[in-house]
Amino acid sequence: MNELIINGLSKTYANGVRALDDVSLTIPSGMFGLLGPNGAGKSTLMRTIATLQPADGGSITFGELDVLRQQHEVREILGYLPQAFGLYPTITGERLLDHLAILKGLINKAERQEVVSGLLQKTNLYHHRKKKLSTYSGGMKQRFGIAQALLGNPSLLIVDEPTAGLDPTERNRFYNLLSALGENRIVILSTHIVEDVKELCPQMAIIHQGRVLLQGNPLQTIDSLRGKIFRKFVNRENLEAYHQEYAVIAERRLQGKPLIHIYRDSAPGDGFEQVEADLNDVYFTQLLGAG
Repeated sequence: MNELIINGLSKTYANGVRALDDVSLTIPSGMFGLLGPNGAGKSTLMRTIATLQPADGGSITFGELDVLRQQHEVREILGYLPQAFGLYPTITGERLLDHLAILKGLINKAERQEVVSGLLQKTNLYHHRKKKLSTYSGGMKQRFGIAQALLGNPSLLIVDEPTAGLDPTERNRFYNLLSALGENRIVILSTHIVEDVKELCPQMAIIHQGRVLLQGNPLQTIDSLRGKIFRKFVNRENLEAYHQEYAVIAERRLQGKPLIHIYRDSAPGDGFEQVEADLNDVYFTQLLGAG
């Protein structure tokens, strides 16, 4: 199975924003999570891999393909679900997918009908195929987006922020669909939602301000923080003092009171209790180190 190899990729926009800063990644077959806050450079990287914008420097290879130079060949084996995509609201799901299949080169009617029917079944939309797209829920629209991305049976699939705004039921349904798709191809999942990566991806990378901060297995990265994460309820007026004294990696409210997580090699005392690390702690520790 081919690997996607990104080496020294850079991109600076006309306004001076350096969206990609010497990005290097090796992405194997299966689900790969690209995790980072909004504005981290994830979408820029996805669009560059998808041949939708040029890079300033660096290289991307997929097997024997030079992604930056052999754009037509890459598009033949690529499926792409962008963060925002348009649908014709007055047309049915079946009819639009059939139209997109024609554009993808599926000219034979019988073959095309078989492909369209199979994709609608795979994405659990077959029973809704005669409904107008304007009646689809947010999750149904995302699953339709995956159906169109799978036209041509791509060996490289890119999905950009696919579960943002979905309710828990739709998110779980989408998780199951993506997991099945990652069994025989590369699926790159770009997201700022830590749970998406934890649930789905055996390999991941954290990107921030256009730079790769970490690449590895989520469970192994969590294990690297074992015994180093502590938490404490604090008073709001003392928050700033705790930020000054400790490496505060996360702050949230629980039952109306501030709860902080800190990163520290040894127990700090001062009323802190050790807690089991999770992928959120990995994520925020990396962002703190990059700040």
